[in-house]
This record gives sequence, C-alpha cells and structure tokens, in this order.
Amino acid sequence: MLNIVILAAGKGTRMHSDKPKVLHSLAGRPLLQHVLDTATQLSPANTCIVYGHGGEAVPQAMAQYAASFVLQEPQLGTGHAVQQVLPQLNDNSTTLVLYGDVPLIQTATLKRLLQAPEALSLLTLHLDNPTGYGRIMRDSDGKVLSIVEEKDATPQQRATCEVNTGILAAPTRLLRSWLAKLDNNNKQGEYYLTDIVAMAVAQGVEVSTTQPANSWEVMGVNSKVQLAELERIWQQEQALQLLQLGVTLADPARLDVRGKLVCGRDVEIDVGCIFEGEVHLGNKVRVGAYTIIKNSNVEAGTHIAPYSHIELADIGGNCSIGPYARLRPGTKLHHDVHIGNFVEIKNSEIATGSKANHLSYIGDSTVGSRVNVGAGTITCNYDGVNKHRTIIEDDVFIGSDTQLIAPVTVRRGSTIGAGSTITRDTVESALTLSRSKQISVAGWQRPAKKAKEEK
Repeated sequence: MLNIVILAAGKGTRMHSDKPKVLHSLAGRPLLQHVLDTATQLSPANTCIVYGHGGEAVPQAMAQYAASFVLQEPQLGTGHAVQQVLPQLNDNSTTLVLYGDVPLIQTATLKRLLQAPEALSLLTLHLDNPTGYGRIMRDSDGKVLSIVEEKDATPQQRATCEVNTGILAAPTRLLRSWLAKLDNNNKQGEYYLTDIVAMAVAQGVEVSTTQPANSWEVMGVNSKVQLAELERIWQQEQALQLLQLGVTLADPARLDVRGKLVCGRDVEIDVGCIFEGEVHLGNKVRVGAYTIIKNSNVEAGTHIAPYSHIELADIGGNCSIGPYARLRPGTKLHHDVHIGNFVEIKNSEIATGSKANHLSYIGDSTVGSRVNVGAGTITCNYDGVNKHRTIIEDDVFIGSDTQLIAPVTVRRGSTIGAGSTITRDTVESALTLSRSKQISVAGWQRPAKKAKEEK
C-alpha cells in the first residue's frame, strides 16, 4: 500500500504574486497538477496535499483529483508539514513525500525509489554547484549518516556535492515514530524532515539512495526566473521527443506543447506554434508558423497556413486552413474543405469539398458539399436573445457580401446574388436576389474637408 504526501504550503515570496506558488503554470498546467498527474500513475491508496498560503485556492483548483487536503497553519517546516497528515496514514504502508513546486519528477524515477519498501529511501543528486541544498553525509564505507542543511553545515560539509532533493519514501510506521521525535533546534527554528535520516541510522534502519535519470526532474520553482528556465527545459524535452518520432520542426527552440501532442508520420511544424490540451495531427499534416491549436483533431494531408487559431475543432483530411483563420469550438470540417484568410467558423459542420475562402463568418450552421461561400458572407445567427441555425444544402453558390438571417435554409443548387440579404428559404436550383434599386444622384457633391484654421 502506498501513501503519497505532497507538500504545497509554501508562500513563494520570490514569485511576487498573490497566487499560491504551486498554482503557477508550467506547460499550460499548474505546478501542483504536474505532480498529481505523476502521483496518480503510481496508483496510491491515499494522496494527501498539505497546503497553506492562498487559503482554499489550492483545494479548489485541484478538486478533480481524489486527494485529501490538510491545512498547515502555521508553517513550521517540512517535518511539521508531514506531521499534519499522520492521522490519515495507515501504518502498514509506505509513504512517499513529494513537493508541489518540483513539477517534473518522473514516474520511472519514483518507481526506482520505491523498490526498497523496508528502507528509508532518499532521492539524491550530485551537483557541481550544490549551493542552497542540504548535503548528504556518508561514512568511510559510503553509508548515509545524515543530511545537513546548508545553513547549519560547516565549511567542510558544504564542500560535499551530493545533495538532498527532499523526495523520500519510508515505511509509515517508522516515519510516524521519527516525526514524533523532531525538534526545531536549528538556525531556522523549524522542524526539518531531513532530521529523520540520522534517526534511521541510529536505529539501524537501512538508508538507500536513488538518483534521477535527469537533473531537471528535481529542479524546484522559487521565482519567475526559475519557472521560465524550467518551462524552456520542458519544451526542449517535448521537442526532442517529437524529433525522435520523426516530426519535422522548423526550429525546436520555438515550439510550445502545453498538453499532449500526438503526431502521425511526416508531420511538419513551423516556428512559434502552440499546442494546448489534447491535439492529434494525422499523417502529412503541415502547420504554419505561429498557429495555435487547442484540443483538436486534424486528419491526414491537411495544411494549416500561418497565424490560424483552432480550438475544439475536428478537421478532416486534405483540408486547407488559413492563413489567419479562426476555427472556434464545435467546428467540424469534412474532407477537402477550404477555409481561407480571415474566415471564422463556430459551432458549424461543413461537408466535403466546400469553400469559404475570404473574410466570412459561419456560425451555428450546417453546410453541405461543394458549397462556395463568397467573400464577406456572414450568417446572422443571433437575434439578441437566442441563437438560430442556418442550413446550406449541397451545391449552393453564395455571392459576395451576402447576409443569411437565421433561421433560414438555402436549398440545394441555389445561387445567391452578391450583396443579398436572405431572410426566407430559397428555391432549389434557382437564383435568389435581394437588392435595392441602384440609382445615381445628379449634382451630388462629396463633402469637402475643411481647411485648418491658423493659430
């Protein structure tokens, strides 16, 4: 049985923000959410989050997780934080301690840490510059003796390059007994969780150590500078994984994946693109520069030109999108659909072979196959209170600058003359016009610009 305790009570003074530190975003998700997602993969019997600063903001933000929340007030150190959750822990279990501001710890590393269930297992790291970290003290045989916090360390101890990451696992029954013996006799006046190491050694309990596969797994966030550094590291890792899977990236340093991006074969992604949530790109999809795609599916062979925005859309194969197109939630495009520059689609389905190439708005509509939507056409779907639907059947040709006043149906094969306002259903295969009579006014003078008065 596994308990996971996540310490998330820190104020984050150096973040210079009213938001709790663990709720600041990395790769589109709060720091704490990264840790919880990793913890969930270990299938714990119990997950406890210790929170403090920010009031109920942390429990509210993480309400979707099957976790319990315990308030640490006041904050008297890491040992004191773990003490707060002891009533919720079963002694016949292992307890793993994680940190809400160390977001990129990997599941594989934690599984290695948990391989010695009867030992006190520490995750340590060797650093060329260990400044700021507690040092791992070992005897001449290499066995761990204790952890000394930097502020309490001697110059000789500070020369040690093996550091404590803070992440550890221990048998719960032993952890409970060690925490009961903690004192705050140190320069910080806090109850250090790390003091349990010396207690384990004195008791003859094995102290094992494990190292992460990557040093960035245990990097913490205490400032906006560190947050930005970790963001770039994470994005570089995402880019590397995509390259290894055969995705062509115009510049791996200019890509942001804020969720999960799944790509088929021969996918090409230009610079500055952002992918949020769950995004799937089929074989031979090309994504133009500075495009944003969120929670959408794009099927094989589709080309998305630069500066397009796509959210909660389902795009068929061999479509052409953009540049500067906006596909809003509820958009469904069938195969071989063309959506051109400055065209906006919302809550609409467009069937195979249809085109809206210029400066149009299609909202709350069902559009058939082989439809041509002329430049400047809009569906007027909102009457100020309710939304209404526009139906455009197959083989319709809509002239430029047409307004379709919903609810309305444009029948199969209809042609609508440019500049028309359509308020009633059209006749199948007929030409429909709605224009006022054109006149020329003799003697009309264009207003002249008044000369500026001299000052």
